[in-house]
Amino acid sequence: MPNGGFKYGSDRIQLCVQGDMNMPSGIVAVSTSPPYDVEQVVNSYHGRPFSSPNDVVVSANDGSIWFTDPPYGYNQGFRPPPELPPQVYRFDGRDGSIRAVADGLTKPNGLCFSPDEGTLYITDTACISGRSWATFSPAQPGGAHIYAYTVLRISGQSFLINKRLFAHADNGVPDGIKCDSHGNVYSGCGDGIHVWNHGGVLLGKILVEGGVANFCFGEEGEFFIGGETKLWYARLRARSARTITSVLGQRL
Repeated sequence: MPNGGFKYGSDRIQLCVQGDMNMPSGIVAVSTSPPYDVEQVVNSYHGRPFSSPNDVVVSANDGSIWFTDPPYGYNQGFRPPPELPPQVYRFDGRDGSIRAVADGLTKPNGLCFSPDEGTLYITDTACISGRSWATFSPAQPGGAHIYAYTVLRISGQSFLINKRLFAHADNGVPDGIKCDSHGNVYSGCGDGIHVWNHGGVLLGKILVEGGVANFCFGEEGEFFIGGETKLWYARLRARSARTITSVLGQRL
C-alpha cells in the first residue's frame, strides 16, 4: 500500500508505506536503479507503530524527513486500530531522532515546504468519510482545509509555530499539495488542482474530470496528475507568477 513519495538525492525515493494487517507501516528508501533495493527508514514512534503514513517531503536545509500519519488504514479496513493520534513527524537521519511536530489535525494528508522552507503547508482531509477520498461529508468536523505553519529552527532542531488557516477547498478536500518556485500553492481537490498565491488568494483551477488525489511537477510547467483511476498530463503556461493564462491537458 505505497502512497506519497519524494526524491531523495540522485538515486533514491523516500516512500510512504501504509502497511496492512501483517506488515508495518512507515517510511522506506527505494533505489531508483536495479535491483531497486528497499531500506526501512522508520516504522514507529517511541515503540508505537504508525497508523498509515500518507505523504512525505525532505528538507533541503538539513535532509530531515517530514511525513503525515492519518488513520486512513484503519478507516479503510486494512490496518489495525491506531496506537498513535493523527500527527506530523520529523525524522533526522543524521542521528536517528524522531519527533512529532504537529498534532490537533483530524486527518493530516499532504504536506510541502515553501521555496525558502520558512513555511510548511499541511492539508487536513477531515471531511472524508467512508472508503473513498472523494466522499465529502459536511457533517465531519475539521472541514477541508490547508493549514500553514511557520518553521522555527533552534539549536539545529525545527519546530512548527503559528498555525493558521491558509485556505479552504470549495470542492471536495485538498489532498496532495505542492509549491512552485514563486511560492504559489497547488492542491488536488474534488474538481481538479486549485492554485493559491502565498497570501491564500485563489488564482484559478486546473479542472480535471473526477478530481485529483495527488500530482507532481515535471519540467517547464509540466504536471503529472493522479486521480483515483486515471493518470493525466498537463502543461501550464503562466504570464506571471500570479496569472494563469492557459492549460493544455490530455489523458495518458
